[in-house]
Amino acid sequence: MSLLYQPGFSIKVVFPGIMQDETRIAQSSEAKQSVWSQLKAAIQGTDADYTKIDLKKAIFLLAVPMILELVMESTFAVVDIYFVGKLGSSAVATVGLTETYLFLLYSIAMGLSMAVTAIIARRVGENKKQEAGNSAVQSILLALLIAVPFTIAGIFFSKDLLGLMGGDQWAIEHGFRYTQWMLGSNFIIVLLFVINAIFRGAGDAAIAMRVLWIANGINIILDPMLILGWGPIPAMGIQGAAIATTIGRSVGVGVQLWTLVKGGKHIQAKLSQIKVDFEILMNIVRTSLGGIGQMIVAMTSWIFLMRILADVGSEAVAGSTIALRIMLFTLMPAWGLSNAAATLVGQNLGAGQPDRAESSVWKIGLYNMIFLIAVSVIYYFFNIQLMSIFTDNQNVINIGAEWLRILSYAYFIYGWWMVSVQAFNGSGDTRTPTKINLVFFWLIQIPLSYWLAITLDWQHSGVFWGVFFSETAVGLFTLWLFKQGKWKKVEV
Repeated sequence: MSLLYQPGFSIKVVFPGIMQDETRIAQSSEAKQSVWSQLKAAIQGTDADYTKIDLKKAIFLLAVPMILELVMESTFAVVDIYFVGKLGSSAVATVGLTETYLFLLYSIAMGLSMAVTAIIARRVGENKKQEAGNSAVQSILLALLIAVPFTIAGIFFSKDLLGLMGGDQWAIEHGFRYTQWMLGSNFIIVLLFVINAIFRGAGDAAIAMRVLWIANGINIILDPMLILGWGPIPAMGIQGAAIATTIGRSVGVGVQLWTLVKGGKHIQAKLSQIKVDFEILMNIVRTSLGGIGQMIVAMTSWIFLMRILADVGSEAVAGSTIALRIMLFTLMPAWGLSNAAATLVGQNLGAGQPDRAESSVWKIGLYNMIFLIAVSVIYYFFNIQLMSIFTDNQNVINIGAEWLRILSYAYFIYGWWMVSVQAFNGSGDTRTPTKINLVFFWLIQIPLSYWLAITLDWQHSGVFWGVFFSETAVGLFTLWLFKQGKWKKVEV
């Protein structure tokens, strides 16, 4: 027998073990390329249809930019409090007291944003992009209207507002300018919230990410320059922190508006749509009432808690303020995942796929739980070290460290709570979380915290344990209610 060689024909001898190794190497290489290509697509933005592509891929493409967006936001918050902390505990307390009012503003802006995300996601899921653009314009007009009373209060009554919250003499005499800047320019904050909610609802999460990176990147650069002074720039103290924030976020809003008019991959607002459309405007108002109520209940609950802590002392306020910034920093990836759930729920309900919407929530909830378990371990073992980064006041360190340690006991439950709440909000059912918050925050958290802190004289520890018990309970109850499935039938 003879074997003749023919041009273009080759014989390759492969041993079975070598073939399997080569197959595994090839599969591993393809997997790595796939992850990197998806990561690149997530950061750059993609025109993928989130109602049709693989659900894990959809979660990845939405969650990555949302996580990076919020990580940058929380990074700024941590950097900001780091430099303000160098001015003393009264300066930190001023930031904390001002934020109690900003939280009220945030509650309105976030409540409106929930409705905006739900409505935009539903219109995009229904493939009604013209209506989505019109809804975006009406949302912006409504945001500007909401900002007016806060602007007036901030410019003319900043000292009174700090005094009302129990601010010390330094806060009222020197810190009021921080409050004046932050509240006086609040329309920038509201627009930043609402326009990014438009992009997230449409599925243009990468745009929202880039906006916050630009805005907060400028904030981080300007913070030390304006707070502490740099070269010819005089040290402005706590006022410099507010000016840096205002400049950075103003640039961010400018980028948002330019991008929205130019058009993202999923949504565009045209200049011809800049007119009041009462039908769409009222739909946004109706849908946002539940979200605004939901956030007002939660945020005003925090105002009462801060008032209780102010009675304990400025160090209790300062320790809680720093601990809160640390919590916000570590929670941002979890909130990013939760925001992805809102978009997926809204778009898939719009596309008539409620089971796919529910499946996305369970998957994201599992990811959130795993992440927050890891965070809990860090809180439990390194709470002192985390607080020491921001202050050298031992009492402030001990107070904040105690709160971080208490939170570590059930932090993973918050992951499920965030996702299930965002599932309700993404469906347009913003009223159910409002009712839940009303019971657990106003009727349980505030009285329980006051009783433990003041009546039983546990002081700041009483507030921390009150928060622990009430928010653990609300997390478990919200998840149970989500399982009932009524959110699938909501129309927006």
